Amino acid sequence: MASQGIKRIGLLTGGGDCPGLNAVIRAVTKTAIMNHGVQVIGIEDGFLGLVQNRIHELLPEHVSGILTVGGTILGTSNKCNPSRYCTGMDDRGQPVFKDVTDRCMDHLQHWRLDALVVIGGDGTMSCAKDFVRRGVNCIGVPKTIDNDLIGTDITFGFQTAVETATCAIDRIHTTAASHHRVMVVEVMGRNAGWIALHAGVASGSDIILLPEIPFDYGVICDFIAQRHRHHRSCTIACVSEGARPVGGKQIVNHHDPTSPDPVRLGGIGKIVADEIERRTGAESRVTVLGHVQRGGTPIHSDRLLGTRFGYQAIELLMSGVRNRLVVMRNHKVTDIDLLDAADKQRLVSLDDPLIAAARAVGTCFGDAPGE
Repeated sequence: MASQGIKRIGLLTGGGDCPGLNAVIRAVTKTAIMNHGVQVIGIEDGFLGLVQNRIHELLPEHVSGILTVGGTILGTSNKCNPSRYCTGMDDRGQPVFKDVTDRCMDHLQHWRLDALVVIGGDGTMSCAKDFVRRGVNCIGVPKTIDNDLIGTDITFGFQTAVETATCAIDRIHTTAASHHRVMVVEVMGRNAGWIALHAGVASGSDIILLPEIPFDYGVICDFIAQRHRHHRSCTIACVSEGARPVGGKQIVNHHDPTSPDPVRLGGIGKIVADEIERRTGAESRVTVLGHVQRGGTPIHSDRLLGTRFGYQAIELLMSGVRNRLVVMRNHKVTDIDLLDAADKQRLVSLDDPLIAAARAVGTCFGDAPGE
């Protein structure tokens, strides 16, 4: 039965979609209703649905059969921050922003919501921060394929994205070998190199370029030349979209001025491939995996993690705690202060054991270790 005065909770998914979201929605909804007698109210398209009052009740039958389905049945948005909501464009074509948090609070009151379960990454937790400060009890569930949320060793969605990227690079190996080419594969990750590091090592990529380790074209090209001297006829490079050369900047694909996070990275893969071909003469090609990393059926580990996180979110809420983020630390599901994860990113540490292991088997990170 319901305790701590919790009778109705809101549930939303914010930020980019990823595999495993529906596993969390299912676990939250069924645990709340079947174990505690709590009503679950689904909010459509993240905080955008809260602004626009697009809200409806979720029942167990609505979430049955969705465990294996990618995406989110609630929809999501990575553009809406209620404290800085874009209402349109001015005469100069510039976005006009307005704080509509009061409107959201009115909708929360109308639906008589006692708490919010917010599923998302650092941007979603930053939005939740404003509601916490207004007295709303928010329980966060960490979601992002980038694996860059502070406080948790892993986020759901990451492992499926790595599996997708790894399988793609595996397929590229055969065409690289057949044509004796340098094949550059650009993966997602924003400012964090987790996807590139894990997919690069898992696929046996010869070169891995991370945002955390600025690279030197001279080091990369010398490495490729050495491979050719040892009759290695092809080279695979896994490049994070946030990678940059020493002294250079990240490559911005475009800006979206209406978004709370306006910078969209992308394009470094082609630049790297073109520069390698120019310097070495080796035929080079680039493949940008893009949003294929977000889509599709979640692998078993993300289904399990999403289920554990969703269950824990409700158990925390019903225990009487406030404003906590469910996290995985040292293989144990626990929780931290939600505000500790807002406006921050978890990057790859330069002393990460996986980097050391990759270097030991001859992987090039575009730098000169020890200098």
